[in-house]
Amino acid sequence: MPAGGTARTDMCLAIPGQIVDFSPQQPLLAKVDVGGVKRNINVGLLEDNEVGVGDWVLIHVGFALSKISEEGAREQLRMLEAMGENELAIEEVRGYSFGERAPSADETT
Repeated sequence: MPAGGTARTDMCLAIPGQIVDFSPQQPLLAKVDVGGVKRNINVGLLEDNEVGVGDWVLIHVGFALSKISEEGAREQLRMLEAMGENELAIEEVRGYSFGERAPSADETT
């Protein structure tokens, strides 16, 4: 427990990502770019045809929760950086694997 007697509580925040592609085989999967890391996310929670390539979305645990403006995305990124959570957010995105094959042991070494 930190000084002052209060326990640390970790917060889960939505992470902004820009859609760069859609999967032709799985239309509910979109590839997003978050700080240079590209991963597939599920856009099935959004309304039909709500997003396209170039749009920004807020992502939580691999799901797009809402479409946001580029200005809103940049503000969210600034907030994550100010809180010291930007690197943690990038690491979370690296863990997303919708529609992607897991690397073999040879590829991870």
